[in-house]
Amino acid sequence: SVIIGNTVLYGATGGSLYAAGKAGERLCVRNSGGYAVVEGCGDHGCEYMTGGVAVILGEAGRNFGAGMSGGVAYVYDPEGVFPGRVNRGMVELTLLEGGVDEALLKTMLSRHLTLTLSPLAQAILDDWDAALTRFWKVAPRPMSEDATAQEQDPRLLEAAALQAVLAEAAP
Repeated sequence: SVIIGNTVLYGATGGSLYAAGKAGERLCVRNSGGYAVVEGCGDHGCEYMTGGVAVILGEAGRNFGAGMSGGVAYVYDPEGVFPGRVNRGMVELTLLEGGVDEALLKTMLSRHLTLTLSPLAQAILDDWDAALTRFWKVAPRPMSEDATAQEQDPRLLEAAALQAVLAEAAP
């Protein structure tokens, strides 16, 4: 059920949101630095996102990632339907592979569990190796040659995001 309304984290420049339920439409639209973990979202999630990290642990509506030029989203898709809901105009969709992505995602899920006591987060973490194979990574396509190195290499963004999440989680 939807527990937080439409346009949550619209234009967020920082901070974090952990919600043990579904967000309405347009979650993280124009997000430029906020971190979010929700258990599903309506249509147009991460639209025009320029930074930050969104983790969607459940169904995401249509037109996900339209106009996304920065940041990263991780979407849990046990039913295998998410690829049909992504607007691929500016983003790449890949199955998650370990490394910095896995570390960032697991850290954010652990924090989500600590703050919300989410049964879904607990189940995913309890079966981590299998669950990891059902996560999609949504990130902007690389920019043109004249873009800065930081904008071209999403690993730099991921490393910075991981450092920020780890700093937030520190006691």
